[in-house]
Amino acid sequence: MIIVLRPDHQEEDLSRIVQRLEDMGLRAHISKGEHRTIIGAIGDERLIAELPMQSFPGVESVLPILKPYKLVSREFKPENTVIRVNGSEIGGQQIQIIAGPCAVESREVLDEIADAIQPAGVKFLRGGAFKPRTSPYAFQGWGEKGLKFLASVRDRHGMMVVTELMDPRDTVLVCKYADIVQIGTRNMQNFRLLTEVGNIDKPVILKRGLCATIKEFLMSAEYIMAQGNEKVILCERGLRTFETETRNTLDISAVPLLKQLTHLPVIVDPSHAVGRVDLVPAMAKAAIAAGADGLLVEVHVRPEEALSDGPQSLRPKDFSKMVEDCRRVAEAVDRFI
Repeated sequence: MIIVLRPDHQEEDLSRIVQRLEDMGLRAHISKGEHRTIIGAIGDERLIAELPMQSFPGVESVLPILKPYKLVSREFKPENTVIRVNGSEIGGQQIQIIAGPCAVESREVLDEIADAIQPAGVKFLRGGAFKPRTSPYAFQGWGEKGLKFLASVRDRHGMMVVTELMDPRDTVLVCKYADIVQIGTRNMQNFRLLTEVGNIDKPVILKRGLCATIKEFLMSAEYIMAQGNEKVILCERGLRTFETETRNTLDISAVPLLKQLTHLPVIVDPSHAVGRVDLVPAMAKAAIAAGADGLLVEVHVRPEEALSDGPQSLRPKDFSKMVEDCRRVAEAVDRFI
């Protein structure tokens, strides 16, 4: 249920409604927009239906949320959510680019990559310290050693760190080093992990699952927000289909659709979507044209030596060219990089 308050409501009206909801065993999520304050009543729908909220002072209207996801829906919050990270915004007019290697290999290589991408205006450095791999014999990441490499390079370059969390037991460790925590595609429906990151005070990038529907994707985001963490960033990274020429099939239509259904920022990972370095720039430009709030791109100074995902990693020169092309697309849709 959404309770819309009148513009002239009093603070005691808001407090009285919240107290009533909590007395009923429900949770109240307050969203204060520029013109309206909205209260989302979350919990047992049978209890919600029995509440005569229209009769409370200060209430303008009461609307049911018909979709199974509540907190992530546009019905709950009509305005776009803008997530602020150390002075930078994700979800605003600026399109952010998050770039770096798939896996953290060494401090020296990571430093080289950061040196190469920073002139393009990149503020967010990505890199996996824990790597979920299809083969148990492939490089699995350096763990805490890799996190320390990321933190060291961040301090030197003034960039923010984006890295993946795979195991709830590593939450405190990863949060010690990361500015943004990433939940990978294989963990999109790891509800124990989603609940864990719902209790942290850091932004979370949630990647769409390999075969997940939009509804399932948004329900996973709901798991995080239901615990209190409202700083969720959705990431479209391609679906597994019958096509074999590309690694996955990038669902560009998901970007404008998600922007209609949810207030959360939406970014795109063209690298994992296509798995081919020659297609990444085109998909990046298409994502921006479709309305994406950011890009998650793999870059490596020597892709042929990369321990993970070399075939889809851009060289710095090609990355810089892609960013310049993306800037022109961003300007065409009244955004900027």
